Amino acid sequence: MEKLHQHFPDTEIDFLVRKGNESLMKEHPFVNETLVWDKKEGKYTNLFLLLKKIRTREYDAVINLQRFAASGILTAFSKAKERIGFKKNPFSFMFDRVLIHSIGNRTVTGVHEVNRCLSLIEHLTDNQPQKPQLYPSDNDWEYIKQYTNEPFITISPASVWFTKQVPKAIWIDFIKSIPQQKIYLLGGPVDVALCNEIKKACDNSNLHILAGNLSLLQSAALMSYANMNYTNDSAPMHLCSAMNAPVTAVFCSTIPEFGFGPLSDKSFVVETRENLDCRPCGLHGFNACPKGHFKCSNIQIDDLIQLSNV
Repeated sequence: MEKLHQHFPDTEIDFLVRKGNESLMKEHPFVNETLVWDKKEGKYTNLFLLLKKIRTREYDAVINLQRFAASGILTAFSKAKERIGFKKNPFSFMFDRVLIHSIGNRTVTGVHEVNRCLSLIEHLTDNQPQKPQLYPSDNDWEYIKQYTNEPFITISPASVWFTKQVPKAIWIDFIKSIPQQKIYLLGGPVDVALCNEIKKACDNSNLHILAGNLSLLQSAALMSYANMNYTNDSAPMHLCSAMNAPVTAVFCSTIPEFGFGPLSDKSFVVETRENLDCRPCGLHGFNACPKGHFKCSNIQIDDLIQLSNV
């Protein structure tokens, strides 16, 4: 968004998200309209209603950052003057400009996803790197002030995927090891139960649950004030990157070499010390360890403790 705005300051830019993520674009200074696809209720009906809306806009360009069929349909049949995307998309044969999307592996560190996405507009802008940004509103900043009157760290213990999520026992041991540190547990409404379990096990008066009480942008704003933010390889890590907030990201089944690691100026990656032939087991994680042992989650508490006061 920043890169396009720099080069085309008078151009209207619309942004498409899956329902549930639209709050990230609230009051974004460079977004004309946020288009929302509701996948849960009438998935395909809503997809084609959205396509109809896109076609009426007759965009100069539609830029597809995804590699999945649904977004490929929206791009291919958009009626845009230029349709841009990755070759991995099953509808890329109908795009006007197609680029290779190459993921790294254990032996080769891949280009970061941000740079892969920027490559799609390099011919329109330039080849200089650009970090992502988020824009909490004045109300968001004002709301989180109540939590910033003394130094603190945050922990976002949950993840959509089980094999990306550090076991709660590790977070509990970590919290017990830093009893004098003020700690906020972050997450969405579905993460409250996990946070309650962690708090109950810790019995720590400095531990507070904010999961379910903050919007995504409020969470992002709060993270920017933290001494350190602890996350899985999950959305909170990317919120930190977009706020340039300090972050320690713990990778279990996935690896930072894929190209999705933290981008903050002050960022750290913690992984198991074991050399596991089965890691990584997949790009996005699984609901259970394919091998049944989940050894990639054997994170050393000392590796977290030494970063707790960074």
